[in-house]
Amino acid sequence: MNASPPGAVVTGIGIVAPTGIGAEAHWRSVLLGKSGITRITRFDPDGYPVRLAGEVPGFEAAEQVPNRLVKQTDRWTHLGLAAAAAALDDAGVDPAAVPEFEMAVVTASSSGGTEFGQHEMTRLYTRGPSWVGAYQSIAWFYAASTGQISIRHGMRGPCGVLCCEQAGGLDVIAQARTLVRGDVRLAVTGGTDAPLCPYGLTAQLATGQLSTVDDAARAYLPFDEAACGYLPGEGGAVLVVESAAAAAERGAGEGYGTILGHAAGFDPPPGSEREPALRRTVERALADADLGPSDVDVVFADASGVAERDRAEAEAISAVFGPRAVPVTAPKTLTGRLYGGGAALDVATALLALRDGVIPHTVGPTRVAGGCAIDLVLDGPRYRPLDTALVLARGHGGFTSALVVARADRHRRRTA
Repeated sequence: MNASPPGAVVTGIGIVAPTGIGAEAHWRSVLLGKSGITRITRFDPDGYPVRLAGEVPGFEAAEQVPNRLVKQTDRWTHLGLAAAAAALDDAGVDPAAVPEFEMAVVTASSSGGTEFGQHEMTRLYTRGPSWVGAYQSIAWFYAASTGQISIRHGMRGPCGVLCCEQAGGLDVIAQARTLVRGDVRLAVTGGTDAPLCPYGLTAQLATGQLSTVDDAARAYLPFDEAACGYLPGEGGAVLVVESAAAAAERGAGEGYGTILGHAAGFDPPPGSEREPALRRTVERALADADLGPSDVDVVFADASGVAERDRAEAEAISAVFGPRAVPVTAPKTLTGRLYGGGAALDVATALLALRDGVIPHTVGPTRVAGGCAIDLVLDGPRYRPLDTALVLARGHGGFTSALVVARADRHRRRTA
């Protein structure tokens, strides 16, 4: 195994999630099993089959974002700007002190500026085209958050956005790793989402995978024999990724952890009778990390909550690691699936778990479904030394991604 320090480290975490604003607030909620799932308050959900979701509590855009940007951008971008600022502050980075072309921004996006777009369409249909604001053309756009983060912090290096739904949150972190291995000193990466408006919820209903159960404790039960779909949510996480050399040069140390490996895949067409991409994707991510299955201490599952998809994920995990051979967890039952922000939040949670030596439990499920031969962590956190974590994500339509992260001092512990 490779004992040299990997080239990409996570030095800052910014979280805006239904479980709390700030990395430590979120982490406390996760360890306590404190859910952020509530009845939707951003609009009246009566008349919709889904009335529960994960909403970010107490988030006021005017307190986080310059007033002009509040009016020009969507809530999804407000959340992204707040998370990015928190991540930079957590990393101790002053962007003004870093060459502007050596800072990159790459984020994941799923629904884009849904709420902003709905408001402008309402104006169009009720008042006419002259009432549609000029910012409609950019506020809904998938790259809006990337653009606004780069502008606000003077980051003029490579900037981009990946639209792979939930899987995109892992793919952009892998892209950040690639960038900092080159001429980029640091990359701001991750994602947020804000799909909780009538237009956004209606679009999500088209998948047929959302839970319509009104009991928040039983509405999102991945891998459970009573699995009935998933709940949506808003928010996510933004990370600061730096080259190990750049972090050491500015005295940032080893940060939260290192990005060891990644792979992405795409499921074959339905009805093709070909194997889903997840198992192969996991194997390629482990190979990229120069690890074997026995080196992984915990798996953060995609956990769709849809029985067939849960079973397929459990089969892939069992095929790689063996039946019930590795702890599996899904803290996203506390937040709902956050689409473009969900996988990045899982990575942030995994890094905190590695830091503190604790595997958070999965709140909600009580009886693992037949055919799911996994060691799903239930009832409470498991405290033990942890070195590496595998994070899985799948996006609607077939996107598949796997990312391996490691404890900051893993390379020293393994060679001691």
